[in-house]
Amino acid sequence: MIKSALRRLGAVASALALTGCISLFPNEPPADLYRFGASPAPGSAAQSSNQFAVLDAGIGFDREAASDRILTVTGNEVAYIKGSRWAVAAPVLFHTAEQHAFDAANGPARLVERSDTSQFDYVLRLDVRRFEARYEGGPQTPPTVVVRVRASLNKFHDHGLVGDRLFEAEAPAADNRVGAITAAFDQATAKVLGEITAWVNQAAAA
Repeated sequence: MIKSALRRLGAVASALALTGCISLFPNEPPADLYRFGASPAPGSAAQSSNQFAVLDAGIGFDREAASDRILTVTGNEVAYIKGSRWAVAAPVLFHTAEQHAFDAANGPARLVERSDTSQFDYVLRLDVRRFEARYEGGPQTPPTVVVRVRASLNKFHDHGLVGDRLFEAEAPAADNRVGAITAAFDQATAKVLGEITAWVNQAAAA
């Protein structure tokens, strides 16, 4: 009986020791977090007085890039940068960047959410089809970030199509480092959203 009790005590001690090891040595270090969408899109000098409300109908996002992982493409191979992530999922950051782009544009279009009590004039839908860093010169060279977005603008009341267009922007990374790559994502996102806001302002006003 004493031997049995000692065996049970030894098992408990081993379990406690193992638990201590797990808590002291985590499986992997925390990832470095990055953002994009900080670069302002170009805007006009003065706010337009003839404003109209554009309902943000949401953003579709390429499935491979729709998480908080940073997507890279080398030929037919798809991979994610190890140890680095977006601060939140890429679609969330892109949506925030879209709002900032319309605010900075100072055009007549005012992007609003469904919770807004304003009367909606138009509906904007974005579909992000590419959001990736392409290693076209091989894995040791700085990649080029590609952001491709399909934008459709409809009238709110009768759903009549105002316009449908594909936008694409590229930004080469200055170096093959995560900081330079995420800066290229920021530049390409700002460029494509700047073109989209200008297009919405012109198409709706016409």
